[in-house]
Amino acid sequence: MKEYLRLLKFVKPHKATFILAVIAMGFSALFDNVTLAMIIPLADRIMTNKQIIIPTKLPGFLENFVALLNHTEPIVLMKWVAVSVIALFVLKGIFGFFQGYLMSDIGQRVVKDIRSQLYSKLQSLSLQYFTHKRGGEMISRITNDVKLVENAVSYGSTDIFYQTFQVILFAMLALSLNPKLAIVVVILMPLISFPIIKVGKALRKLSKRGQEKMADINSVLYETIIGARIVRAFNMENYEIGRFDRINRDYYKLSMKSIKRMLLLGPVTEFLGCVAGITVFVWLGKDVLAGKISFGVFGLSLGALFSLIRPFKKLSQVHSTNQQAMAASTRIHEVLDTPITVVEKPQARELKGFGNNIIYKDVWFNYESNEILKEINLEVKKGQILAVVGPSGAGKTTLFDLIPRFYDPQKGRVLLDGVDLREFSLKSLRDNIGIVSQETILFNDTVRANIAYGRLSAAQEEIETAAKQAHAHEFIQHLPSGYDTVIGDRGMKLSGGERQRIAIARALLKNPPILILDEATSALDSHSERLVQEALDSLMQGRTVFVIAHRLSTVMHADKILVLSAGKIVEQGTHSQLLAQNGLYQRLYQMQELRENN
Repeated sequence: MKEYLRLLKFVKPHKATFILAVIAMGFSALFDNVTLAMIIPLADRIMTNKQIIIPTKLPGFLENFVALLNHTEPIVLMKWVAVSVIALFVLKGIFGFFQGYLMSDIGQRVVKDIRSQLYSKLQSLSLQYFTHKRGGEMISRITNDVKLVENAVSYGSTDIFYQTFQVILFAMLALSLNPKLAIVVVILMPLISFPIIKVGKALRKLSKRGQEKMADINSVLYETIIGARIVRAFNMENYEIGRFDRINRDYYKLSMKSIKRMLLLGPVTEFLGCVAGITVFVWLGKDVLAGKISFGVFGLSLGALFSLIRPFKKLSQVHSTNQQAMAASTRIHEVLDTPITVVEKPQARELKGFGNNIIYKDVWFNYESNEILKEINLEVKKGQILAVVGPSGAGKTTLFDLIPRFYDPQKGRVLLDGVDLREFSLKSLRDNIGIVSQETILFNDTVRANIAYGRLSAAQEEIETAAKQAHAHEFIQHLPSGYDTVIGDRGMKLSGGERQRIAIARALLKNPPILILDEATSALDSHSERLVQEALDSLMQGRTVFVIAHRLSTVMHADKILVLSAGKIVEQGTHSQLLAQNGLYQRLYQMQELRENN
């Protein structure tokens, strides 16, 4: 129940609409009851012209109403019943429409809200969160899991209230006609409730496993679509098809286990209802033959009891749906409840500009138990170019990721002009930093939109100037629609070098005082590298630049070079100083890690 109430919290912002929908459900259920009650005048007065005999004492207004029916001519009563039935069905249809429309609207709003909350939360989490989460799994939570919650809110909540109203009203109707039926109802309810609860628990476990398996399916899809080039290059199509088929088959098996249990509830509830109905038929049938109750009252008693079966059956299905939704809700809240590790202070300062230096003061950083950076002490003055080299996995990229606060150090501080980076607002800090990464990330949008990403207000002239500085303007002009050409998912319509130059133009347009180049020329051929390096050289003038590179052309002119190994600074100095030390830098150089391509 606690988890279900947590699930219903998503409905709280729409409680006014929800209350209106519940009211509409109440009236719709009431009209169902009244329509069924038409059996009495139809069977007793109109068809057989006999008196209505009810064995129990009714409230005064109902006693008077029954007396009125007993003294009304059958032909007159037939006309009134005909008009009343039409009116009841019209009213029931109106309220039924509003209940369905309002609950569907709430369901869609809840889906929209949850997806927005999930996406916003994902955008606020640090990059460390994504190092141990699969992209396909995150997609599954925003799509598949949210859809299950919608079913519970839209259809499940509708049936919970509507069918509960039905149970209460039909039970009251049956009991008001004959107190003997109380024994049947008291026995029937727990008999039906027990299998519903039992199956529901099993469904929740199966649903959670099924949702995890759907996340696996999404992950395989995501990986193989993103990595389609590699799959084909290594002739792994059949392997990937087999891997997908295995996961897909597992999901099918879990789905069928859930479906089997859900379908079993229907026949069980129907059978128990049938047994109860036959018991009442034999029991009250004797009273009809003895003249203790009229045939219409007997028919309504039996009809009310049988009418209890349908809402119980629906409630069993709702319980199954809700169990699946609660499993999905748990997975959704795992994301929503994830603590944000890179937190902006409530009254964070605005970084107006960079004036003096950036200092790493006894910085340590680790992913969980894996130490990445250890005892980093470093000063970079404004206008300097700092290059970092070292073996793969030494912590080079992580070292610079601390500057825009993609991560925060576990120990120590990173200071900008003597102020801890955690004192600044994230937006103002990142507005002062430009990044060109080794892995070029472009979006399925126009060339113009990709270059202006981060400066949406940039004029066309500014965009073209940045493209010219990155030596991208010429090839952009030859694209089918120039700057309006849509470059495809991850920019796949462009070559690797063209994508990299678009990314460099994007950083140039931002024009930040601090620039981070993470092997920014690694994807370029020799000709393109020379052109872009010229643009980068001019861009670096008057800026503080942090460079990760393996190419001598990038490293040799740096003001300072750091050599990282196993997360520690093992050497530092200029290119010539480091070569003279006969240390790791020289060994890397000799292994042509830093040698220019001839």
